[in-house]
Amino acid sequence: MVVTFYLAGDSTMADYPTDRAPMQGWGKKLPLFLQANANVVNEAICGRSSKSFIDEGRLDRILQQLGEGDYLLIQFGHNDEKDDPDRHTSPWGSYGEHLKRYIDGARAKGAKPILLTSISRRWFDADGLLTQTHGDYPRAMEALALREDVPLIDLTGRSASAYKEMGHQRSRQWFTQFEPGVHPNYPEGIMDDTHLNEEGAVAIARMAAQALAGIGIQEVRPLSELFADVQSQADTGKSTPVVAP
Repeated sequence: MVVTFYLAGDSTMADYPTDRAPMQGWGKKLPLFLQANANVVNEAICGRSSKSFIDEGRLDRILQQLGEGDYLLIQFGHNDEKDDPDRHTSPWGSYGEHLKRYIDGARAKGAKPILLTSISRRWFDADGLLTQTHGDYPRAMEALALREDVPLIDLTGRSASAYKEMGHQRSRQWFTQFEPGVHPNYPEGIMDDTHLNEEGAVAIARMAAQALAGIGIQEVRPLSELFADVQSQADTGKSTPVVAP
């Protein structure tokens, strides 16, 4: 039986065109870590919040395709924080109300919703300590998950722990950062502490896959398998896993 993972989220999860390489969302790399009977439909798109994604009809489009036994992975928060009235939600009010529409819609189709808190931004302060920038949104999602009995993956906490362990300098390797004149897609340079590069997208996708396995999702590849050539795939943008012998 073929199972499909539908992804609803923002720019940290979205697919990127080649003219923005090596910037990439982790949803693009999730297939690396799934079994052959699993498909991924990545509907995540840059700049959307839980509210604007619905208002633009994007949730309805997913629900029209969603089938029994499929999964709906829901990751919003980065843009819900914005002051923009088209995107803003309040963490303890409209944010949860909008997320519940994803949950209810998936369940009505016999699919399984999974909530994921936003990946952490790589914001270190002057003392070298990582700053939490998502306010109450991760906690509000956790509370909703408990109320609605929905699996929760804490990507905020998992990614923050990884950045802390890597430290200020080494964690830059996961993000789209270039000095001026180094990369043809960013001739004026870029120092982005929110959006991943290919290596970071693979790392966060692996993190998400491990968490999915931890909540009993059978379509994740066995964690004992090693993806020996993940880095070269990140460099080329390929999505076919190479399993170490």
